[in-house]
Amino acid sequence: MTDTISHPLAGPLDRGLNALGLPLPPAVQRRLLSYLDLIAQWNRVYNLTAIRDPGSMLVQHLLDCLAIVQPLRREAGQAGEGSSGLKAGCRVLDVGSGAGLPGVVLAICEPEWSVTCVDAVAKKASFIRQVAAELQLTNLTATHQRVEDMDDAPFDLITSRAFATLSDFISLTTARLAPGGRWVAMKAHLSPEERAGVPANVEVFHVEPLTVPGLDAARCLVWMRPQAG
Repeated sequence: MTDTISHPLAGPLDRGLNALGLPLPPAVQRRLLSYLDLIAQWNRVYNLTAIRDPGSMLVQHLLDCLAIVQPLRREAGQAGEGSSGLKAGCRVLDVGSGAGLPGVVLAICEPEWSVTCVDAVAKKASFIRQVAAELQLTNLTATHQRVEDMDDAPFDLITSRAFATLSDFISLTTARLAPGGRWVAMKAHLSPEERAGVPANVEVFHVEPLTVPGLDAARCLVWMRPQAG
C-alpha cells in the first residue's frame, strides 16, 4: 500500500528529494512539510522570513537546506569506518539559525544527531522551541543568546547559513568547537577576499558546489577545520 502524503507541496518536495538523491521516509517528509507550515503560520505575525509564498519557501528554504544533508553524511562518514554519517549523539550547533535553517531540517532528517540552534533574536528561538514541541523533536533545542556568550559543551559540527564572514564565524565559535570538529558554512559563493580572511590556523579543506532543485542561483558549502599542530 502506498503511504501517500496529503499536502499541496508533497509532490514538489518528493521531486526535489529525488533530484537531490536524498530518499526520506514519508514520516520524515510529513515533518518537513509541517515545519514549512509552521514557518508560514508564524510568519504572519513574527516576520521570520521575507519569503511568503509557500512554494518559494519550499525551494529557497527547505530544499536549500536539504541539499546539505548528503554532503554532511558523506563527510562525517569518512571519520569512522563503516559509518554512514555523524556518530549517534553527535552534537551539532547551528549559529544564527533564524527560523531554524538548517538546524531544524537536520534535526528532522537525522534524529540521532543532537542539534542546538542559537539566535540572538528571542522570537526566533521561541519559534524553534515551538517547532520542537509540535513535531516532537526531542533531539532539537534552541537558545536565545549570542553564540560568543554560550558556555555549552563543545560541538562536533558547527553550521551557519548566510550568518557572517568566515573569519567572524570562526572567531565567534572557536570556543564551542570540539577537538576534531568541523565548521561548515552555507554560502552563495566564496570570494577570494573572504577566503583570504580565514585565520592562518584554520584550513579551508573543501569548497563544495551545490545544486538546489528549482533554484537558479549559486550555492556552496565551505568546510573548515583547525590546522593540525
